[in-house]
Amino acid sequence: PTSAQVSAVPQPGRFRYTVDNDVLTTEQRQFYEDNGYLLIKKLVSDEDIERFRKEFVRICKKEVNPPGAMIMKNEALKSQYGQSENVVNKVQDFQEDEELFRYCTLPEVLKYVACFTGPNIMAMHTMLINKLPDSDKQTFLHPMHQDLHYFPFRPADRIVCSWTAMERADQDNGCLVVQPGTHKEPLKPHGYPEWEGKTNKLFHGIIGYDEKSPRVHLVMEKGDTVFFHPLLIHGSGINKTSGFRKSISCHFASSEGYYIDVKNTTQEDMEKEVQEIAHKKYNMSSMKLRDIWNFRARLVQGERINL
Repeated sequence: PTSAQVSAVPQPGRFRYTVDNDVLTTEQRQFYEDNGYLLIKKLVSDEDIERFRKEFVRICKKEVNPPGAMIMKNEALKSQYGQSENVVNKVQDFQEDEELFRYCTLPEVLKYVACFTGPNIMAMHTMLINKLPDSDKQTFLHPMHQDLHYFPFRPADRIVCSWTAMERADQDNGCLVVQPGTHKEPLKPHGYPEWEGKTNKLFHGIIGYDEKSPRVHLVMEKGDTVFFHPLLIHGSGINKTSGFRKSISCHFASSEGYYIDVKNTTQEDMEKEVQEIAHKKYNMSSMKLRDIWNFRARLVQGERINL
């Protein structure tokens, strides 16, 4: 509908997935309501992206070692390239890296995040992905999945991912692929895909996903940022180019949310796997999933209430 057809007065209860503030237009709210994502062009500056890129390179070269960060590498490439950005495909949990964590506090990002979470905002999960060239092995293909599968906190409607392209992302280098409207569906069971090639730890996908489902490729320029709901079915393809495809992202949640026990749910196996990783990394044997999240979560706006 054009703006002339949309009344400017928000009707109570009309929008489930966004909160009332004056940042989003009615059309933008309606788009997110219907599709589960919203793309904002040129939101993050080239200067900021360059700073994030430089810090990523420093982490790859081990010039800085942020506590708690998980650095995922393609071990097969190590002999060829040594310690460099040619080998590292992901830095996760960078909440202790001051330079990268700046992303989660950028006013231009939080301005939009608050439209989905409300004013009290926790940064829950951080990632810088460096999608490596991957012609044949499909190592870095992330199958179609819902992010909520990994999260032991709710309510889902007050969680949002902010995902910023650090360079152009398109079908050639493995841009995000989304299935619009699937944020209205429940959380589906996830597991490892039955693929040729190696599957990456915790790269779970929806079990029995119909590959013929209609999908939208999100072609993005540097600085473009997409905000999406944790139940939106999405993934990314392989990088068929010789360059990298970097993105930086954070999942934000309302601090008024709450943790859930994932025992006897479709998320139970994932908890076991995360505990195994935490046990290896921090030597903590009996850590519950919620403790791991609580330990990583950082307040970025408003007050810390529950999470």
